[in-house]
Amino acid sequence: MTDVSSAAEAIGDGDLVVYPTETVYGLGADALDPDAVERAFAAKGRDRSKPLSLGVPDVDAALSYVRPSERAERFMREFLPGPVTVVCERTDDVPDALTAGRDRVGVRVPDHDLARELLAAAGPLTATSANVSGRGSVTRVADLDDDLLDAVAVVLDGGETPGTESTVVDVDRDEVIRRGADADRIEAWLER
Repeated sequence: MTDVSSAAEAIGDGDLVVYPTETVYGLGADALDPDAVERAFAAKGRDRSKPLSLGVPDVDAALSYVRPSERAERFMREFLPGPVTVVCERTDDVPDALTAGRDRVGVRVPDHDLARELLAAAGPLTATSANVSGRGSVTRVADLDDDLLDAVAVVLDGGETPGTESTVVDVDRDEVIRRGADADRIEAWLER
């Protein structure tokens, strides 16, 4: 296991890192650096029209990069940190490369100490699963794809993760975009 300071330094150098979350392993790049974001897309072999999420250590940090409605912020404060990605209007600090040119970005605050420690040390990171697009999400470092491993500078091993991906929700549109962990509780909150 490599330490968080080495991972944060790699991020600062524009490199990619793999980090654990409470769902699956994530692929991290400096979310505010279009070139680093491009490296994350390339490592995953992901279609550039599919946006990546923004990982931050807490809701207050998220408010530097998104403009949630009052209702969306209440939702964020209730469910984050946790296995949910909340789609909000982005600020101008968030590059088009991350959002595929969209005005909104998914915000993720993992409920995992190592992930939040890295996010606090390195700034906002891409929050996307550490797998090649089209292949299954990774719950153990030993299962990382060799091609992906070749593209990353540091892997933070936090042991096996549960494996259920985050639920993606647009609170302002009362829409669950992707059902995942905690989806029933999220839907119940939206229906209130």
